[in-house]
Order: sequence, then C-alpha cells, then structure tokens
Amino acid sequence: MAESDPEPVTFGAGHRLGAPETLGISTLDPGHRPPAMPPGRHVTIRVRMLDDSEELFDISQKASGKVLFDLVCSHMNLIEGDYFGLEFQNHQKMIVSEDGNKNELEPLLMNGPKHTILRFAVKFFPPDHAQLLEELTRYLFALQIKQDLSSGSLTCNNSSAALMVSHIIQSEIGDFEESQCRSHLLNNNYIPDQMPLIDKIMECHSKNIGQTPAESDYQLLEVARRLEMYGIRLHPAKDREGTILSLAVAHTGVLVFQGHTKINAFNWSKVRKLSFKRKRFLIKLRPDLNSSYQDTLEFLMGSRDCCKVFWKICVEYHAFFRLFEEPKPKPKPVLFTRGSSFRFSGRTQKQVIDYVRETEFKKALFKCFYSLPLFISAAVHFCQSGAPGDRVDSPPRRHWKESVLVSAEASRSARASPSQQRNGHEERTGSDSRTEETRGSTGPSQPEHLSTGPASQAAKLCSHSPDGRQPSPLTSPLLNDACSVRTDDEDEVRRKRFPTDRAYFIAKELLTTERTYVKDLEVITSFQSAVGQDEATPDSLKSTLFSTFEPLHKFHTGFLREVEQRLALWEGRSNAHIKGDYQRIGDVMLKNLQGLKPLTANLHKQSEVLFELEKACRASRKLESLCRDFELQKVCYIPLTVFILRPLHRLIHYKQILERLCKHYLATHVDFRDCRAALADVSEVVDQLQRSLIKMENLQKLLELKKDLIGVDNLLVPGREFIRLGCLSKLSGKGLQQRMFFLFSDVILYTSRGMTATNQFKVHGQLPLHGMTIRESEDEWGVPHAFTLVGQQQSVVVAASSLTEMEKWVEDIKMAIEMAKTSNGPSSDLLTSNLTDSKCPEDSSAEAESEDDMAASQTSLERPAPHRGNTMVHVCWHRNTSVSMVDFSIAVENQLSGNLLRKFKNSNGWQKLWVVFTNFSLFFYKSHQDDYPLASLPLLGYSVTVPSESENIHKDYVFKLHFKSHIYYFRSESEYTFERWMEVIRSATIPSSRARAMNSKESHPH
Repeated sequence: MAESDPEPVTFGAGHRLGAPETLGISTLDPGHRPPAMPPGRHVTIRVRMLDDSEELFDISQKASGKVLFDLVCSHMNLIEGDYFGLEFQNHQKMIVSEDGNKNELEPLLMNGPKHTILRFAVKFFPPDHAQLLEELTRYLFALQIKQDLSSGSLTCNNSSAALMVSHIIQSEIGDFEESQCRSHLLNNNYIPDQMPLIDKIMECHSKNIGQTPAESDYQLLEVARRLEMYGIRLHPAKDREGTILSLAVAHTGVLVFQGHTKINAFNWSKVRKLSFKRKRFLIKLRPDLNSSYQDTLEFLMGSRDCCKVFWKICVEYHAFFRLFEEPKPKPKPVLFTRGSSFRFSGRTQKQVIDYVRETEFKKALFKCFYSLPLFISAAVHFCQSGAPGDRVDSPPRRHWKESVLVSAEASRSARASPSQQRNGHEERTGSDSRTEETRGSTGPSQPEHLSTGPASQAAKLCSHSPDGRQPSPLTSPLLNDACSVRTDDEDEVRRKRFPTDRAYFIAKELLTTERTYVKDLEVITSFQSAVGQDEATPDSLKSTLFSTFEPLHKFHTGFLREVEQRLALWEGRSNAHIKGDYQRIGDVMLKNLQGLKPLTANLHKQSEVLFELEKACRASRKLESLCRDFELQKVCYIPLTVFILRPLHRLIHYKQILERLCKHYLATHVDFRDCRAALADVSEVVDQLQRSLIKMENLQKLLELKKDLIGVDNLLVPGREFIRLGCLSKLSGKGLQQRMFFLFSDVILYTSRGMTATNQFKVHGQLPLHGMTIRESEDEWGVPHAFTLVGQQQSVVVAASSLTEMEKWVEDIKMAIEMAKTSNGPSSDLLTSNLTDSKCPEDSSAEAESEDDMAASQTSLERPAPHRGNTMVHVCWHRNTSVSMVDFSIAVENQLSGNLLRKFKNSNGWQKLWVVFTNFSLFFYKSHQDDYPLASLPLLGYSVTVPSESENIHKDYVFKLHFKSHIYYFRSESEYTFERWMEVIRSATIPSSRARAMNSKESHPH
C-alpha cells in the first residue's frame, strides 16, 4: 500500500529546535547510554524544553529524579548536563528544582499540581561562557537568555537589550535584510515593550552580517554575562527593619537586591555558615576587623519552605563552583537527627570540565543553521570543506534533534555494515571537532570504491568544526580509506630485497628528510611569488626573499635528485651495486655541502627577513591580510616564520646525520673520509651561525606569540627573551580559573582563551619580574601544587597541574628573576592602554554593566580576522601543560620524515602513511608527493612505549603512542628507524629539564 507524503512542517520565527515530535530514532551515541530503570509501574512525565517544545518520558514511579534528568540529557546527547536541572511549580506557586536525591518520583507527582509539567532549565550560570566546551551547551544557554529577556527577569538598559535581540534574530533569520528584519520584529516580541527599540535593534542587526548562528550565540552570551541580572533568580525577603529586599545566589556568593539593583554581596570566602530557622535565613560571616557588618545577618522570608528552597540553592551553588569534587554524603545518625541531611549531588564544575576534556566521546555533531520560516527538507546538509576563509551558504536551521538523529543513524549504519570497515580500522563517525582534527581533504573527488552512504558522509561532516573554524588541536588523525595497506608478505619481500646495513638507513633518513625540506622550500617560494606580485611589498623585502630562497630551492632540488639516484643504486635497482661503488653517501654530501657554502653566507641575516616582513605587515594592511591568508592555507602546516628559519635548521640536521655516519663507520671504510670531511665543513658553518640562530629562534617565537595574544602593544623589543608558556590555574574570588601564562625575561603575562573566530588569548594582566619573589603555597591555600608570585604591586596565587609542572615553572621563574636583577632589560609595560591596570577583571566579585562594556561588545561585532587555532599555545591550553624555549630549540633539531605503518587500538590491519615529525606534532600524508598533510597529531602529553605482550602486537619495530584513551601503534622498517622515531618523539612527549637541555645544546651547538 502506498504511503502518503508527510505533511510539510514549517517553523515559526525564533525556532532553531523545530518540531516537537520525535522521529522514533534513538539519539544516543555509543558510550552514552540511558540510565537503568528500576522496576515498577510506569508513569508518563511531560518535560518542557528550552525551545518550548514538550517531550514525554515513560519512567518508573520508583525511579529517582536523577534517573529522569539523566534520561532527558541522554535524549539530547547533552554531555555538560550538570549545568542544567528540572524545575516545577508546587501548590504554593513556587518554582522548585527537582531534588535528584529523592528516592522516588511519586512524592514529586503527589505534592505537585495535577498534570505537573517539569521545565528543563539552566541551573548554574558560570561567570565565563568560555568554560562551556560544547556548542550544544552554549546554544541551550542562549535559549535560556532569550527566555529570561522575554519574561523580563533579565533586565538591562535599552542598548544592551537591542544588542542581544540583534544577535538572537541573526541566529534565527540570518543576515540583515531591512524589510524581512522589520517584519520579523513586528510579528515576534523578544523583550517587553519592544516597539520603541525596533530601529535600534535593526541598526545592531545590520552590523552582524556574516555572523554564523554559533557566533551569534557566543556574542549573545558575551553581552549577557556582563549584566548585573545575568543568571539571577530573585527570592523575596525582608531585613530586620522590614525593608523589602530580594536574595539571590551566584557563582561568587550570596547577593542582596533592592528591586533590580544589587546593594550588597557576600563572597563565599567571607561566608562561614548558611542556615535557616523557620522563616529566618541566616548568614554567618567570618570575623573581619575592617568590616562594619554584624557576625550574623538575618533575613525574613515568606515561609519556612521558601527559606529551605533558597538554602538548598545556595548549598548547590557553593559546591558546584567552589569544590574540586562532589561532597561526601552525611552519615546517617544512629538515634537523633540534627539539621538537614541535604548535600549537593553531582559533579562539580571542575569535574565537568575535566570529564569533557579527558573523555573520548564519539558525539553526534551539533550543527546550527538559520531557521528561516521555510519547509524543512528531508535532505541533510553536510558542511563542505573549502579553502580557509571560504564561506558556505547556510541552509535553513534545523531542529537540534534532527542533526542528532541523522548523525546517530549514520553512526549506527557504520557499525552495522562490516563493508564499511576497510583497511583494518573502523571508520569514525559522529565525532565532533574536539575528537578528531583533519588538516585537509583527501582529494578533489572521492574514489569510486569508497562508500558514499551515511557513515562516510558523517565522517566527512566531522572533518571541520561546527562553526567553520579550524578544529581544536586536542585531536587525533582522521584519514579516509584511500591510504594503502601493506601486507605481511610484501613486508617480508621488501626486507629480503633491500640492504640491512645501518649506513643505508642513515642515508635513507637523509633522503626522506630532504624530501620534506624541499617541500618546505616550495612553500617559501610560493609565498615569495605571492608577496612579490603585491604592490604593497617593499622592494627590499622582495629582493631579500628572492636572493635567499630561490637559489636554495634550486640547489636542494638537484641535491635531492642525486640522493635519490644514489639510494636507488644502493638498493640494487641497477647492476652498478655489484661493484660496491655506490653503497655510500659521503661523497655526494661532501660535493654538495661544498657547493652549498656560498649560499649560506647570508643565512645569518634571516632575522632581517623576519623584521622586514613584520615591519611591512604593520605598514600595509593589505600585505598583512595576504600573509595571514597564506598562513591559513593547507600547505602552511606550521607557522610561516618557522619556514623562514628552515635553511638554518637543515644545516644542523646535516651535521647530525654525518655524525651518525662517522660513528658507525670504521676508519678504514671507503666512505669514512668523505663523511668526516663533509662533517668538518658543515660544523664550521653551524658554529658560525650558532649565536645568531639562538637570537633568531627567540625572535621567531616572539613574532608567533604576538599573533596569539590580544592586548599587547610592544612585545617585540630588544633584550626580551621568551622562556616558557603554559597553563596554570589562577586562584581568585571565583575559585581556580584556567589561565595561560607567558614567562619572559622581564615580565609574566596571564591570559584567557577567547572562543571567537580568532581563537586568540586575551591578556588580563602582567607581573613584572623586578623585585618579585616566589614561595610555595600548597599548605597555605589547601590547593595541590600551588605557589604564590609576590610582586611589588600585586600577588598572584597559581596552581600547576602536577608536581613536575610546578617544579619546571618555579625553576624557570627563579632563573628569570635572577636575570632581571642583573640586566637592564626592556620596560615591562606590555599592555595596551585599556589593559594597563594589572588587576585581572576576574578578581572583582561582580562585573557591572557599563557603556564601556557595551562599546567593547559593539566592536566585537566586526568580523574578526581568521586565525590558526592549532598553534602550540592552543595545544598547551587543551592539554593543560607547558613548553619552554629550550624545548622549542630541541624540537627543531629533532625532525624526521618517512613511511610508517599505523594501526588503531581496535583494528587489525596496518595503514601505510608518510609521516613528518616537527614542531611537537606528527603530520600524516598519503605519500611524500602530497603538498599538504591530511591530519596532524600534537604529541604533548603523549607517552611513547613498546607494546606489551598482552596487546598481541606480534611484529618487530613497533612503538605505541598513548594519551588517556587515545592509543596508536606505529611500525617502522628497521631497528635504526625504530630507534630514531622513538628518540625524536620522546623529545616532544617528555620535555627536557634545563640541565639536560643545556647539555644537548653544548653537544649540538647552533
């Protein structure tokens, strides 16, 4: 029987969540299971979601409230559900949060009115929405803000209201079009008394052109969090004099309001005890000689139930934002009970953040689209991969459940179909941008033999972050099945055919790394061509680039050809190997290094190239944009300034290869004399460039950091040296806040990461090293691995993630303090005029709304310049670790390229890849001929070991990379290459101590 076509569904204005009815398909991903349901008679409970749709849940009457809440979160695939809760209105018309500690739901249904409807709502409002790691979570927060605006509970001035409404309609109807915008505002009310503000809203909306829905949500939360009434739920009360007041609770503590004006705030650090006795709510404060407050403050509320409800909210807020882990339940008394047994139940904010970061989820992709009032197509829109900066036209925005359902269906198809598991590893579907990072597409078209079903489409969809920006660097490689797989028989044939001499594999390392080096030179020459055609480029910069890199590229292309020919002869691909004349490489290196000498004469002036390029970019906005766009291309897989220093680093690599050859050969070997002569030549050049290379690496790092920081005026000044960067937790009135610290020879900067399209770090303050002291503070504050930086104007308490991290920071900071004492270094005033106050904004107990804040938000509406989001600063932020300048210097010496076989933890086959190690990361290619990598794997935090017997890896020369739940196996072709890969990866995964690093620099001067 033919089925009738379904009725088309239209969405009213303001709906990004679409139709309320479910499609009957599970939205759960693997590893995110619904809670266990206890036996008993089932009841149907109605839950109203934040988009005003209603969902029905069948649940046992004996189930706890937590089971129902977990069921709701599982239904939405919501990972950060701890910020939310369920609430209902009782007989006294009070809004009561559902108590997850109750054993059964039956009392809730009996005490509440008939046909109780639970509301899903935000329960905990964090001070900074950057702490929300999931886009779905931020979207739900934006819906809550929209509700609060509409109901009038979020009060603000007209400028703020118009600005927030403009972001809401930008996310709903897209870019500004006057007639459409006006009609939409006339038909929909977002704030009380909206009519007088329509023109102002339209003016703000016109400035949002090009803003994606995700960016609109972010900007909405950015404005809302600055408002005094953000996240505030008022509870009526009176003071002892009978003055009508309202009490509220926030992440900072207990607040007192008169009307909608905050008149007092009691920070958690000042509160000793909160309690209630009948209708009286009591706040007991810690003794303070400087305070005029009484020891205990008393407020009269409407009833005992009102007191108890507010007291419970305070307990939960304090535990969620201030504690490291969930408090232990109070033991039951044997005879008598005294006080309430209520305790916060659930994860704290710190546990939520750690859980989301550390757990590998294959989550359904949440993709926000504009929701014009159009019919919803059954077809699913998948994001397209394009050149950086390209903008894909957005289709109508869809129900969040629709995105989840499609992705879950695709994931299920992939698991159900064995044909979609090829090359011995499973296709990964439904993964978001935080789980996998792809650095480019696998080609212009998909091979015919690959699946184009839902699973492969979902894999494509996950190759870019939902907001169109580059994915987070906390990632693992995701490659398609086009990479070849080598069988064991083929491997054995290869081993029998090719030489096994160690000298051959050393020479082969020269070949593989030279291939990568020539590709890097091609990147520089293409950049040279791009800037050479631009009129804004100074002639001096054009001539410097052309005279330096063009001859080097031409020379090394010829050198690579000779090395390839010699290795082909060495491998026996002609009869010449019978004579034994070609089983050496020293003669080729000696001849070419002598020819290279004249080209290295000007390499000590590479710093001039960096300075000239920086100066030209400051003078010309067009040239700056050209350089930024070039750096965002796939071929520019590392910072552009690192490419410019590649010729100097390559000389160090030549020296290391020749040292290994000389150490391997006997003095009587036919190749020993040529290798020793070539080593003497290259060592002479490296020794001459050693001092200038150290300065150039420091300059390059300062230039790179300048792009990552917002709010710094004069980072590039003579005499300033970069020492270390990394994550520390800063203790403030809000508790421990993750901050990125930058240690220089004269000052420490502390910053936080913005979640805008620029992915840059905003500087909050500076700590001059002159006169600074440092002391351990673990016992003083009760925080593990804490220490205090005591400056002349300000003291800051910070905590490291581990004892090792703390020791590295303390050692480097003490060394920098000593350097600052003995040197007349640069001025430590680094910040721009609007950030010169060294007090961090986060230290204030509350942020008041001001016209300056509104102006700052208005300027943020301008389209920010794209910025690479996978630099080492971002890796350190996500991995909660640090890297020193010494580690960076060692990393450039330890570069390696070559073919490896890769295997995932739960797969059977081995995948052949061309792998490049540089800049603390592995970059994966299908072959050495590819122009750009398919994926990258930052190695900070990983451990490299040999597989154990229990892992059943019965192959030779296999090493294992392990980070939390991420496990990869790599297989090399010989003992020498195995040792080399282990050596260079250890240099990135285990940052060296200063003593070891200095010894390394002495043995390998540069």
